[in-house]
Amino acid sequence: MTAFFTPSPEVAEAFADGRPVVALESTIITHGMPYPDNLTTARAVEDTVRESGATPATIAVLEGSLHVGLTDTQLETLAQAKGVAKLSRADLAACMARGGTGATTVASTMIAARLAGIEVFATGGIGGVHQGADQSFDISADLQELAQTPVTVVAAGAKAILDLNKTLEVLETLGVPVVAMGQDSLPAFWSATSELKAPLRMDTAPEVARAHRLRRAMGIPGGQLIANPIPATLEIPPHEMAPVIAQANADADAMGITGKEVTPFLLSRIYDLTGGRSLKANIGLVLNNARLAAEIATQLVKIS
Repeated sequence: MTAFFTPSPEVAEAFADGRPVVALESTIITHGMPYPDNLTTARAVEDTVRESGATPATIAVLEGSLHVGLTDTQLETLAQAKGVAKLSRADLAACMARGGTGATTVASTMIAARLAGIEVFATGGIGGVHQGADQSFDISADLQELAQTPVTVVAAGAKAILDLNKTLEVLETLGVPVVAMGQDSLPAFWSATSELKAPLRMDTAPEVARAHRLRRAMGIPGGQLIANPIPATLEIPPHEMAPVIAQANADADAMGITGKEVTPFLLSRIYDLTGGRSLKANIGLVLNNARLAAEIATQLVKIS
């Protein structure tokens, strides 16, 4: 499988030593926030994984080569790059074939993690069913990827800009385990709780790791979504976020924003409407997810 990707020296050493590795996406760097905030955040997430006992593997396509783990120089170059493609399942191989540079979404990061043998992936929030999907049919490839690719994904739920109820229904239809960590309510990205009850609850990293191992042993395809609530000190309560999200969606509709441009636009608009508070919360929840993912990866190594 290494014919398809290039590990960084740090990741290659971790593979050789049998140490835990956590996959990280790169669209948060190229499409999530401006430079230099994106670079500072990427480094902080990687450091959090290291401090929690695992090796970070930020994934991206650079000049046609799929990299599993980036050097600090590559990370900085990507953080300043312009016109970087946003790669999902449909775009990954095409970008590589054309020698392009692209950042991986949840779906394509899961594919790369599977190729590399990485079992745990930390992100902010997954994609899902967009508002108005009954007309637009705008549903993220992340959901299908979770149904077929055996990677445990740690996120703060689905992005709250989505139709969370329909997203949960699709995940249940696809047979994806949706596990809330330490609570019964489904987290809603910037908010620690929502009105939705999580289908499953687990309270510790060893439980998650055992479930991951059992699914593989039983031949059950797909991964697990571990919905890890944002720390209470950083959350923006649902009653505060609801009108902001509604306004951002209305603005996107008015401007005719569609497809892959919807999520970056909404996140940027919400940043403006919250005076930057949403970005602070976003960074905090990603760091929180990185810590939990490292704990799960460590447990998986112990029971492999």
